[in-house]
Amino acid sequence: MTNLFSIFDPSTSIFNFSLNWLSTFLGLLIFPMSFWLLPNRYLYFFNSIMMKLFMEFKTLLGLHKNLGSSIIFISLFMFILFNNFIGLFPYIFTSTSHLMFSLTLAMPMWLSFMLFGWMNYTNNMFTHMVPQGTPPILMPFMVCIETVSNIIRPGTLAVRLAANMIAGHLLLTLLGNTGNLLNKMMIMLLLVTQILLLMLESAVAIIQAYVFSILSTLYSSEIN
Repeated sequence: MTNLFSIFDPSTSIFNFSLNWLSTFLGLLIFPMSFWLLPNRYLYFFNSIMMKLFMEFKTLLGLHKNLGSSIIFISLFMFILFNNFIGLFPYIFTSTSHLMFSLTLAMPMWLSFMLFGWMNYTNNMFTHMVPQGTPPILMPFMVCIETVSNIIRPGTLAVRLAANMIAGHLLLTLLGNTGNLLNKMMIMLLLVTQILLLMLESAVAIIQAYVFSILSTLYSSEIN
């Protein structure tokens, strides 16, 4: 089991500096080049995705509140999406499968939401502790439950992203390691299965980036 999970460890290092995490910055070599190109199908497709996300995040955040906040969540979506996809390529480290990466994204956002909310909208934050229509006898229990659920939000965001990314990669690795023990017919079946799983992982990469960004947007919208 140690050797099985060691494939997800950042082990490539020079002068005690882990080079595996440099895969997170590969997007800097790709995206800036689009600013020097003429409008093409790639840019039109990219801009259409941005506009769809902008309209959806704007609806969740409110029409006249947090102007510009949707750009932050769009950037978060694209950053996670790129790192999810880059991890599907062979010999490239999947940074999103580690809690160090996902918790680093979730914790500062949640902490900033909480500090801003409690400092500026204290009464509103207290009202979120007790849902409307709660019987008085259940109010102390609801406050405890809502407090715990609020505290574990960054952990659930981080674990959801890391667990979903590591599960598919682990399954692909387990199936790939059995290839040298199979005959030709089973190898063909294994290749088809691996292709289908890779398509599933591509869908999971998009869905998890969307879930992470949309839940962050919902947590932000609760403050106002």
